[in-house]
Parts: sequence; C-alpha cells; structure tokens
Amino acid sequence: MEKQRWGNIPACPRCGCIEVRKIKDANGARNKRFLWRCHGCKKQFTVRIGTVFEDSRIPLRILCFAFWAACASKKGVSALQISRECGITYKSALFLMHRIRYAMAEPNSQHKLQGTVEIDETYVGGKPRFKGRSKAGHGSKKTPVLGLVERQGDVKAQVIPNVTGKTLRRAILQNVGVDARVMTDDFKSYRSLRRYFPGKHHYVKHSYGEYVRGDVHTNTAESFFALLKRGVYCTFHAISKKHLHRYVSEFEFRWNTRKLDDGARVVSAIKGAEGKRLMYYQLKSESA
Repeated sequence: MEKQRWGNIPACPRCGCIEVRKIKDANGARNKRFLWRCHGCKKQFTVRIGTVFEDSRIPLRILCFAFWAACASKKGVSALQISRECGITYKSALFLMHRIRYAMAEPNSQHKLQGTVEIDETYVGGKPRFKGRSKAGHGSKKTPVLGLVERQGDVKAQVIPNVTGKTLRRAILQNVGVDARVMTDDFKSYRSLRRYFPGKHHYVKHSYGEYVRGDVHTNTAESFFALLKRGVYCTFHAISKKHLHRYVSEFEFRWNTRKLDDGARVVSAIKGAEGKRLMYYQLKSESA
C-alpha cells in the first residue's frame, strides 16, 4: 500500500514533507502499526492517513483483498461475501465496500466526452409486482440512471431525479462536448438536443422497432446498463436509492478501466482513495 501510494519517495500526508522516517521497535524491527514520523510537522502517520480509510481498524490485508474482489469481479462483490470470506461483521463489510466505491468514484471532471457519444437512460429498482398491471420503466417508481458512453472510450453515468428534457439536457451538456456526434433513441425528452448539436443528433426509433440504422444505435450504452442490471439482480439483489450513486460509480470505474488487467485496476482504485474521506455518520444521514 505504501509503495502504490508514495512510490520510492514517502511523504507526510499532512504537510507534504519528504523528510520522514520509519518508526522501529527496540529490536530494530518495523513498528507493528507501520508508523512513520515526519520531521516537518513532528507528527506520526500511517499509509491510511489522508485517505478514505483513515481511522479504520480493519487490517490492511482485508482492505487489499476487498479492493481486489471489487476490481476483479465484473458484476461486483456483495458485502455479505466479503463478511463471510474475511471474518468481519456485515456492518463493517458494508461500510468497507461503500468506502471502496467512494475511492472508485471519479471527482467532478471537466473532461467532456468527444467523438460519437451514445446517450440512454435506464431505471433501477424492483421488478413489477403484477405483470401487465404495473410499469417497468418510464413512469414507474424506479430510479432513473443516465448513461453517456463515448464509443471506444469512457462512460459517464449518474443518478438523475427525473427524465424531463431540462434535466437530461443539463446533464448532457455538462459531460459532452458540443462538437460530439450524439446518438439517442426517440424518447421525446431528447428532442431539444438538435438545437445544441446541430446536424449531429441522430436517433433510432425504438417505438417502431428500429434499433440499428447504419452506425446509429445506442447498443454500447445498453451494454453498460446490462452489466449494471446484472450486478443489481445477481450480486446485490437490492440497492437503496440513497446509495445507488455509489454502485453506479463502481460500474463506471470498471468500465473505464476495462483495458487494464486486474492488478493495474486495483492499483488505480487504491490511488483513488487518496484525498477522500467518508464517515459512517454520512452514510447514516443518507439512509435517513
């Protein structure tokens, strides 16, 4: 963990000073808590300080295993499985996995998708209780998720409050460059995009059974949603609406690092934990 975070030049996470030393016991061995001391601010620290795992009492070997499990499993890993395999409580495992998802979440980036961008929305929630009498998608009580996928590139996905034209347009313009060529279906809320992407907004008529017309389709976006839905149905089974954005960030991270091997993906996730903090009371307030 120290090597992945600092490389060959360890630095104090509080003041940035590189004049640090390892604290050793009387017998000359490394301190059991792997403490360091900074000559600048005169304080002790460990590799956890300044990361999302600060003040965590879970052993680092369990953190590393949980990182690997979350990065290597295509459809995610449940907190119950981590609890069973690592011998920790379900409450600790759930909090641990939420912090890993927070580490995976990309901070608000000014980078906008370019080229050909597919745009689609899906709805996450329980299946209709009464077949034929309750809605499954638009118009249901499920939570909408917007997906923006650059072909052969990255995906940006986010939970949105509704699927009105104003909400979708705001999210799209924040994340897609104006020179991009956008692909959508014929959902009426996308119609206003023609004013912002003149001559570059193409759509397929799903309502008429059309799904591909030349290179115009949203199949790549639907592939991302397929992975998300399989994770919900097969791994997590039920996701609170309050925490859905963390699960979406997890699947977004794995999609954007799909060209890396598992080891490089784990390293990328560990590095993403730096400079972030997620407290338990924050999760409780989200669930309230």
